[in-house]
Amino acid sequence: MQVQIVVSNPKYWPLKISNAEVIPAKQYLTDPRFLESRGVKVFNLCRSYRYQTTGYYVSLLAEARGHKPSPSISAIQDMKSLTIVRMVSDDLDEIIQSSLKPIQSREFTLSVYFGKNVAKRYDRLSMHLFKLFQAPFLHAEFTNNGKWHLTSIHPISAVEIPESHHDFVMQVTTEYFEKGRFSHPRPALPAYNLAILYDEGDHHKPSNPKALEKFVSAAKKVGLGCEVITKDDYGRLSEFDALFIRETTNVNHHTYRFSRRAQAEGLVVIDDPLSILRCSNKVYMAELMQLNEVPMPRTLVVHRENVKDVREKIGFPCVLKQPDGSFSGGVFRADTEAELIKHCENLFDESSLIIAQEYMPTAFDWRVGILDRKPLYVCKYYMAENHWQIIKKEKDGAYDYGLFETLRVEDAPRSIVSTAVKAANLIGDGLYGVDVKKVGRDLFVIEVNDNPSIDAGVEDAAQKDNLYIEVMKSFLRRIILSKKVQSPHV
Repeated sequence: MQVQIVVSNPKYWPLKISNAEVIPAKQYLTDPRFLESRGVKVFNLCRSYRYQTTGYYVSLLAEARGHKPSPSISAIQDMKSLTIVRMVSDDLDEIIQSSLKPIQSREFTLSVYFGKNVAKRYDRLSMHLFKLFQAPFLHAEFTNNGKWHLTSIHPISAVEIPESHHDFVMQVTTEYFEKGRFSHPRPALPAYNLAILYDEGDHHKPSNPKALEKFVSAAKKVGLGCEVITKDDYGRLSEFDALFIRETTNVNHHTYRFSRRAQAEGLVVIDDPLSILRCSNKVYMAELMQLNEVPMPRTLVVHRENVKDVREKIGFPCVLKQPDGSFSGGVFRADTEAELIKHCENLFDESSLIIAQEYMPTAFDWRVGILDRKPLYVCKYYMAENHWQIIKKEKDGAYDYGLFETLRVEDAPRSIVSTAVKAANLIGDGLYGVDVKKVGRDLFVIEVNDNPSIDAGVEDAAQKDNLYIEVMKSFLRRIILSKKVQSPHV
């Protein structure tokens, strides 16, 4: 990847970096050759990134040209958002407390230069902040009110670096460029790059390690560069053209922040933030299905004032659901009014509204995977042994799963598939898993999941590697459409 360092005035840029071109900001903004160049990583080291300053426009136009700016416009905006800063402070709380524990003062400013600090003891914290807010030079402000909190973070230019830090900054900057991923041009780079967000420690991760390997292999087969990333790579999103989230998603979670950031950066993203919002709340889902005449079990939105209506409108036994529960979590069966009241009180501690649904015992649930508004796979998920759900949590914290059966889409009942497609299409055109029960001749949609399981040996049992190829072809089509260019891989 070609590297360009854009500065306000090259006269004040003292470093000579091999394989990197130092360019005045005004030239970058006005010279036609930069408009036409492709495959460029732009390090924006202008004096100011304030709104509509030259530095701001360097990052803005770099994105418009398909270059990869650091910092990106989204990163600049994130640093201005107190909400994002608070979230980062919470996410890094353990590292912040351990790193800053020896400091006696109530305030502290940390200088971060390409993920490094002059004092090596702060390198771990510095690297995490750099990964989250990928600006070359940063100042992070911390305040201690009983414990340390990150209160602000902002990019700085070379002219703001203290003279006593100059030698160190020259050293780490040179190391970053000459020993990092930009040190040598890479031949035959793919036209587009996909990031797969994954957490090996996720107890209910939607893809097992073998499936992850197959996704990476399939991406390469269709001509996509592919890299597995973690939540520490938030600041690197601008390096990619698409993001595939293979973690359990939730609105109050880093997966949602990744999705929003990716969309703001112009990346193709699955799961997109709107799908996460819609699918993660069962209250919204119940209203949406009812309004569009999609069959569901008898459903009541329950609040503290209408709990007693459950007996008359739903009956016993009934199923109570936390609106944002996943993988059978936050789901309870109430066989009596006493159990109803007990479970409702616990659920109301988390949400002012919960869902009560008719209990429909079946040997298995149908799961139809949907992508691009079309069926991708069909499975039967059988209930766990001696349990009414497909996942049973044991007393020791372990999970017991029921058996499964995977069918080719064309061999599955058409009514099951068409019902699932109708439900998923109300959400969007992303990747969804629709759970359907069949009771007698009647079909009922249980829920639409925005982050469906695709495990090697389970959902791919009928299609094998073709399933992964279809997903990656969808990403490639979406990227090309978003770029409005042609590709030899179509």
